[in-house]
Formats: sequence, structure tokens, C-alpha cells
Amino acid sequence: MAHQDFSAAKTIFITGATSGFGAATARMFAQNGWKVVGTGRREERLKELQAEFLEGQIHVVPMDLTDESSIKAAIDALPESHSTIDCLFNNGGLALGVDPVPNVSREQWRTMVDTNIMGVLDVTLNLLPHLKRAGKGASIVNVGSIAARFAYPGGNVYGATKAFTRQFSYNLRADLAGGDIRVTSLEPGMAKSEFTLVRTGSEEANEKLYEDVLPLVPQDIAEIVWFLATRPAHVNINCVEVMPVAQTPSAPTITRG
Repeated sequence: MAHQDFSAAKTIFITGATSGFGAATARMFAQNGWKVVGTGRREERLKELQAEFLEGQIHVVPMDLTDESSIKAAIDALPESHSTIDCLFNNGGLALGVDPVPNVSREQWRTMVDTNIMGVLDVTLNLLPHLKRAGKGASIVNVGSIAARFAYPGGNVYGATKAFTRQFSYNLRADLAGGDIRVTSLEPGMAKSEFTLVRTGSEEANEKLYEDVLPLVPQDIAEIVWFLATRPAHVNINCVEVMPVAQTPSAPTITRG
């Protein structure tokens, strides 16, 4: 594999880089000359991503967002070449279950809370010193969802975790006020990825959801993350809510009778 000097390049740290938004964002930044730290649970996929680019550009490390010790170990072991982080893309997360309360799995609820909330908190806290080292223009992009604002049957804890992501993003901005780190809550609507496949375990359900609809795709989100990370250092975009044209905010539901 060819060698290139990436010592002066900026670095993005991505959770959930094994598929979907994370993998697309890793490719977007690498193709534009950034270094990438790609993390996730599926090591084989991480290595496939790493192999697409020049040696030294992408550092990959298996990391479990539900395990604080795994997160700390991955960050503590960052090579010097990838230890100054200019952008943190808190993308890793999941939705489990489609049933309304009370027909739910407490275990699935716990997994969503541990991944979507505690995972984001632990990664952010452990990575802050690396972001501060980058100085002006460093940024954190947290993946929320329109489910934070628009409730739907079966969305219960998933939507609540994404509401947490939004408010944590705003509160983190307040805590970091006067510093160099920017924070954005990125809130996509319908997007075609492995989201429904993970949620239902059904390839058929995943395909049916997008039938006769042109949804967002991971590349759309990657381009937005690129835009956010490359604004002038004094510009902070607090929140980006994005839907495909085929999707619109719904009016509140009325139950009669």
C-alpha cells in the first residue's frame, strides 16, 4: 500500500463506523484528506474500511458503546498520529423493538439507554481533552433523530434517548461556552441504512419501509457532517433537522370514541 504523510491532516473520530452514516462519513472525510479514527463492534468491517485508503490515514479500533472500559481503552490507546481530534461524530446508536408500552422488552430498553445515552456521554467525556488539543474549530456532532420531537407508537424509549441527545448537545454547548469546541445536534428523518434491519431483525421489513419512497441515504448525512465540521471556527450550528421530501412533520394524533 502506498505511503503518504498525513501529519498535518485533521482527524475525525467516528463511532459506529462499520455501516450507514458512520461508514459514509469516514469515506467522505478520508477522501477529502482527513485522518479517521473508525470505531465499532464489527472489527472485520472496520478493517475493510481501513483497507480502502492509504496506510496511516485510517486508524480502526473495536469499541463497544455499552462498555465504559472498552471506550476508555480505545481512546487511551490512540496513536499519537490520531490523538488530536478535530471532530467527534457521535454516530453509534440503535433502536430496538417496535411494540408500544406495555408490550416491550426491558432488556431492549436498557440496551438503547446504555448505547444511545451512556455511550455518547462516555465517549464525549473521554475524548474532550483530545478535542481541546485541536483548538479553534474543533467540533462535536451528535446524531439525534426527528423522533426526539415527533412521537409515534412504538418509539417510546428510542425517541426519549434522542430527546436526551438534543438536550445534552445544548447543555454541552453551555458548559463549553467561551472555549473552542462547537456542538451540533444532527437530527435525520427517514434514512435508508441498517436501522430497521437492526430494529426488527427482518430484511423484508427493512425493504418494505422504503417501498415507493426516496429516503435519505448515508451519503446525504456524510455531506452534512462535512459541512458542519468545515465551517469557519467562529460558526456554531446548534441543530440540523433533515428529512427526505417524501416525509413531513405530522399533525398530533386524535383518538375518538
